[in-house]
Amino acid sequence: MQTIGHWINGAAMPPAGATTPVFNPATGEVSGQVAAGGEAEVNAAVAAAAAAWPAWAATPPLRRARVMFKFKEALERETKALAAIITSEHGKVLSDAEGEIQRGLEVVEFACGIPHLLKGEFTEAVATGIDGWSMRQPLGIVAGITPFNFPVMVPLWMIPMALATGNCFILKPSEKDPSASLFLAKLLAEAGLPNGVFQVVQGGRAAVESILENPLIQAISFVGSTPIAEAVYKGGTSRGKRVQALGGAKNHLVVMPDADLDQAVDALMGSAYGSAGERCMAISVAVAVGDVGDKLIAKLAPRVRGLKVGPGTDKDAEMGPLVTAEHRNKVSGYVDAGVREGAKLVVDGRGLSLQGYESGFFIGGTLFDDVTTDMSIYKDEIFGPVLSVVRKPDLNSAVDLINAHHFGNGVSLFTSDGGAARGFASSIKVGMVGINVPIPVPAAFHSFGGWKNSLFGDHHIHGPEGVRFYTRYKAITQRWPGSLRTGAEFTMPQIGT
Repeated sequence: MQTIGHWINGAAMPPAGATTPVFNPATGEVSGQVAAGGEAEVNAAVAAAAAAWPAWAATPPLRRARVMFKFKEALERETKALAAIITSEHGKVLSDAEGEIQRGLEVVEFACGIPHLLKGEFTEAVATGIDGWSMRQPLGIVAGITPFNFPVMVPLWMIPMALATGNCFILKPSEKDPSASLFLAKLLAEAGLPNGVFQVVQGGRAAVESILENPLIQAISFVGSTPIAEAVYKGGTSRGKRVQALGGAKNHLVVMPDADLDQAVDALMGSAYGSAGERCMAISVAVAVGDVGDKLIAKLAPRVRGLKVGPGTDKDAEMGPLVTAEHRNKVSGYVDAGVREGAKLVVDGRGLSLQGYESGFFIGGTLFDDVTTDMSIYKDEIFGPVLSVVRKPDLNSAVDLINAHHFGNGVSLFTSDGGAARGFASSIKVGMVGINVPIPVPAAFHSFGGWKNSLFGDHHIHGPEGVRFYTRYKAITQRWPGSLRTGAEFTMPQIGT
């Protein structure tokens, strides 16, 4: 059994007090104990970052980019080892873990272009003898609080952007699968990152509250559930911090009568049941438009029943276990609620037990039909392999349904009608839209984020929005003595004079 500690000032720091268990979701066994850090550890990390930041901020962007290039090479080399760590603590299948790393790696690649991304704008002679320009400068010490479902990808949405722009970064990963964070710390050190520039503080609520309260932390990036996202946003901004807090989701996929039905079913299977539904971009509602509902259910049901569920290390498995027994029981409770509330249970994944893995946190794929908007399985984020089918007569009513939901993270439309797709993309009140694409996660050189209760704050994450979030804009207007006018000027300065 391993002991998982912190990473402070360039070195591993063992737990100094209480710990919490880390499980292997496939077997149900405790695989390690992770430190339950709090104020002391956060303060130590902040002190080390405060000492390291002046030199790192003064490091030319090109040199910071070279560290990112080396970090990229290390991630590519260690992808399989890192994927094995993810699977051992999260439970997702290895191929999905490798895909997660690749999507995070794309943000590192984007950050390698930081010398260009930090270029300001220059105007010669904004007025007689006066030049003007702008620049973006780092904030200082920033922190990231990340969820269990992507222990590598989500930290990599934050870390490269924060470091490349000249900040020092403190990561508070999920206590459910913390080992990947220390692996990332070692790779960054190998890439030449100075001590104190990147650090890891393990823990739960006490660590989060200490991050919110520490006056030297200038900004916080958060990804997790909506209630905690809102609390982090309010707690951080009330203390003058810049905060981007990404919350929950209830992502819909609209199937039009003219859609390629086989393609739509493939899309629903991968997006609803991949990673056991533990994705903020998972599709959890299929909206069947017109007369497509019966045909959709007829094709979906046997596919859901035939899902290959097993440990993440099984190369034939399509879906692994849920992350903890507590979460499995919560998901099963939602299935119970759906039955009580009158939804039609087409495929029941409860009570799944695998030979040799009887103590694992498994649940099978679940499919509901005839779901209505007053049901908890429609309103709430279940975060498990549960797909609900809602039926609507036309596209307009489907759009109204989605726009009325309090989440607005991702949405998809499957159709062969270009006009319908164009109108849908324009009118839907959701941050990320896919047309015949089930999981519309933007490329790293765009930015990720939802609307409504899926995002608190003005900035989406990574990409150009990430550069803006981790920097402050500064405008400079300059005139030299040889061009100075004589006498005091009491009128407002005017451009072009």
